[in-house]
Amino acid sequence: MVLVQVGLIAEKSNHHPELFNVYNKVTIRLTTHDAGGVTDMDIDLTKAIEKIQ
Repeated sequence: MVLVQVGLIAEKSNHHPELFNVYNKVTIRLTTHDAGGVTDMDIDLTKAIEKIQ
C-alpha cells in the first residue's frame, strides 16, 4: 500500500524515484539524473513520502 502511495505522490509531483520491492523490503532511491545528484525536488519528494502513514 505504501508503495502505491509513493507512486501517486511521485506522479503528482512529476518526479519519479527508483522503487524496488523485493520480498519484505522496499527501497526508494531519490536522485535527479539530469542534475547528477540530489536536488530540491528530491528533498521535497522525500518530505512528502515521510508524511505517509
